[in-house]
Amino acid sequence: MKISFYGAAEEVTGSCFLLETKSRKILVDCGMFQGSDFNEAKNSDDFLFDPKSLDAVLVTHAHLDHIGRIPKLVQEGYNGPIYMTKATVELALLIWEDAYKIMEYNNKKFQAPILYSEEDINKAHKLCKGVNYYEKVDIGDVKALWKDAGHIFGASFIEVEADGKMIVFSGDIGNNNVPILRETDQIGKADVLLCESTYGGRDHETHKESVELVMKLIKEGYDRGGVIMIPAFSLERTQEFLYDLSQREDELPNLPIFLDSPLAIKALPVYRKYSEYYDREAKVISEAGGDFFLFDKLEITSTPDQSKKINDAPMPKMIIAGSGMMNGGRILHHAFRYLSDPNSTLIIIGYQAEGTLGRKLYEGEKKVKIFNKEVEVKCAIKAIGGLSAHGDRSKMLSWVRGAQKIPEKVFCVHGEKSSAVSLAHAMQDEFGIDTIIPKFAETVEI
Repeated sequence: MKISFYGAAEEVTGSCFLLETKSRKILVDCGMFQGSDFNEAKNSDDFLFDPKSLDAVLVTHAHLDHIGRIPKLVQEGYNGPIYMTKATVELALLIWEDAYKIMEYNNKKFQAPILYSEEDINKAHKLCKGVNYYEKVDIGDVKALWKDAGHIFGASFIEVEADGKMIVFSGDIGNNNVPILRETDQIGKADVLLCESTYGGRDHETHKESVELVMKLIKEGYDRGGVIMIPAFSLERTQEFLYDLSQREDELPNLPIFLDSPLAIKALPVYRKYSEYYDREAKVISEAGGDFFLFDKLEITSTPDQSKKINDAPMPKMIIAGSGMMNGGRILHHAFRYLSDPNSTLIIIGYQAEGTLGRKLYEGEKKVKIFNKEVEVKCAIKAIGGLSAHGDRSKMLSWVRGAQKIPEKVFCVHGEKSSAVSLAHAMQDEFGIDTIIPKFAETVEI
């Protein structure tokens, strides 16, 4: 049995792992590369395997860097089942449709390639098969089980039993004590683990500390009289942020808060539909008839015209918009307008991949390019790690520590090299196990 690493190797995006057993070829995730122009250009490359040879595709969750190239896989001949949780089936379609619109826009504006068609998206969606958490799926003599990762709505890590071994694909593992979501499930009797390492080199503030800091920054931004910009991932980060604000609405200053993310808005009905995924606190609110995504100060701007009218709203005001890494979406229009305003504030609440505008701002660049024009950065830039949807170093170690059986071998994936190395060393030190940082396109026997 062997595994090939065709993405998320010494980098965070492009998750794509090929498992070859004695009888089956199974792909786990098939995501887009994101970040620099070089990285995103890799999305147009041919797959380093034959899509028609695959027996099944297993999906951990609906983020673009885990599912973004699945329609391309279908375009190139894959016609088998694509397994994922039921909520992920619905969210995946929203993500693919949104990605297509962005590719279409970028093609018209900058002649960037369009990776697949709307027909490919529809074909891919028809191949999707929704599974429940803890439901085993048989793929010949291979068995796969989805467990709750606590990362985004419907997210899973997947335990695969094949050729007498259990291989665990972490996908993305969530933070501790986050709103809406249940805590991450326990790993079973694992032999091999592919473990994400996004924050393998650092620990976050607690969620409670992070929310307190957000409230403080909002009040400071209000006092400065400018615009408070929140670039937020459309799936989970936005919904959790709305939850936090709704629970503290009485403490918010008197300013309008705009939700300016069409994808996040379209995802809200999916969150409401699958209430069985909620944690205890969210269930209590939901069963009492409450809606933790809506509150009086929130204004939802679905259409382009509604979005443009935000410009006319008097300051101070707050805008929550995608994309979370500022590599597209409506946040770019707001950033173009307000980054140069010394009275405004940008609050970064999620991971920023290398090469993205969000990463450049996080690292303190004073001049950036938006829409091919140079923009001076004069607003305040703040970052809060504890609101990330990814577990930190301590969370990843505790997750492995709690396994029914500590894996004999761990591949640290989905992390920049320094983060992967840090987590690998920590696991070696604590568990005395073999840890490996695979390279792109590397194949290993297990």
